[in-house]
Amino acid sequence: MRSMHNLENKKDFRRKLRKSSTPHEIILWSRLRRSQLGCKFRRQHSIVKYIVDFYCPEKRLIIELDGGQHAEKQKDYDKQRDEYLKNLGFKILRFWDSDINSNLESVLNRILEYLKQ
Repeated sequence: MRSMHNLENKKDFRRKLRKSSTPHEIILWSRLRRSQLGCKFRRQHSIVKYIVDFYCPEKRLIIELDGGQHAEKQKDYDKQRDEYLKNLGFKILRFWDSDINSNLESVLNRILEYLKQ
């Protein structure tokens, strides 16, 4: 069976995204990396044709951070993308950048709740 994860043709783009992470991604990554929440996470991980912000292989959990551009411009794209990934058996948690700034602990608690399931 052909792999659907971290396809070679997306390697350079994933690397570029990691090097140009948003401040919100950096903050969340500092709390997800090194299995601090009890599970391993990857960042800028590709699954088939999409690159997700954070991915926990053990729980098949995708975490996406949304800035202002997601409010209207990417709303339909995000919905289509989420449905596609959900149909492959992934769970998706989305958070606004503003949640990282003002409610980081509640974001982490919500992630932890899912990881404990």
